[in-house]
Amino acid sequence: MRILIVDDNPTNVIIIREILKKENYRDIDKASSAREMFEILGADGYAKEGQPKASDFDLILLDMMMPEMDGIEACQVIQKNEHLKDIPIIMVTAVGDSKKLAEALDAGAVDYVTKPINKVELMARIRLALRLKHEKDWHKERDQRIQEELRLAALVQNAVLSPAIEDELFEVHAIYQPSAELAGDLYAWYSLGNGRYGVILLDMMGHGISSSLFTMFIASVLKDTVTTYVEPEKVIQELNRRFNQLHIENQLVQYYFTAIYLVVDTSMKRIDYVNAGHPPALFFQQNGDMLLLDQACCPVGLFDKMDIDPQTLSYEGEGHIALYTDGLLELVQGDHDEQIDFLVSHLKHSHEWNEEKMYQAFFEDHGTQEREDDKCLVWISLKEGANEE
Repeated sequence: MRILIVDDNPTNVIIIREILKKENYRDIDKASSAREMFEILGADGYAKEGQPKASDFDLILLDMMMPEMDGIEACQVIQKNEHLKDIPIIMVTAVGDSKKLAEALDAGAVDYVTKPINKVELMARIRLALRLKHEKDWHKERDQRIQEELRLAALVQNAVLSPAIEDELFEVHAIYQPSAELAGDLYAWYSLGNGRYGVILLDMMGHGISSSLFTMFIASVLKDTVTTYVEPEKVIQELNRRFNQLHIENQLVQYYFTAIYLVVDTSMKRIDYVNAGHPPALFFQQNGDMLLLDQACCPVGLFDKMDIDPQTLSYEGEGHIALYTDGLLELVQGDHDEQIDFLVSHLKHSHEWNEEKMYQAFFEDHGTQEREDDKCLVWISLKEGANEE
């Protein structure tokens, strides 16, 4: 237990030190001024060259009335130092002015003790301050462990996302920006053989750890489901069956997810899809037309069985399809049509994937608003092969 006594009066220092020693506090440092205290602590602007920052003090007993800089101002300086602000400060004062004492507490002191020093009162306040610091340190260490585990979980979650595909007739890319360490969006795609590709984008209800765990469960069964069932209607129904197997007793919130799943057949020039309550995909065709893939059924997980009406459309020549989660729509304050118009204006110009342009349009953080939802954009390029040109 390391304690720093700061007082310009040597007699006061001796009295406090002797009281502490009799209570078996032996690791005691002293300073006769605020400047000397800052030098000992390694405060910003006061640390000597090569001197490590001393954040290992457990308590500071700080005299309120000192020359050059009083205790209140010194306390304010300490609070501005990230490595020092958690050290509890007990103000030692002969001043009975309640206004001054209030200023000291507002400046960051946790308590005060009055002169002449009363041993019982001093030790009671020291024990309280140290107990509060111990609890604060415990919570801080626990939070750091949790944050580290969340960062690791985020790396695992990111590792299940599919890498880009760049084939002769088909390309698919994505940009994903979670609102927190763990997120509820998931995208994946698989080559199904014979020029066919399955692409899915889903958005789990809610945020945080619970949503991310549900998402990771879906990720664990997704490849097997897509490659076994292939067709959009069967894939979505199987995901609904699997998801409903996660029965949780006394569940206050019913979890579900929206999804859009497409099978792109580059040989037949055909797209089969199911939209399960997801924002409509945008299909930009070679002739300049734009189609909304908005024929939707209910989200996955709401009911034991789903009534699904799969959709089919054909295409000629080149084109591109944009899938996205509602985090992109929320970039625009307005009704649904205005939000779609905003997306179309940034997505319509070229069939080629331009990651830098898409990032600047939808993902660049200008510091104007806090991200409240995950943002994801999936871009599918439909290309003409060399023998088709």
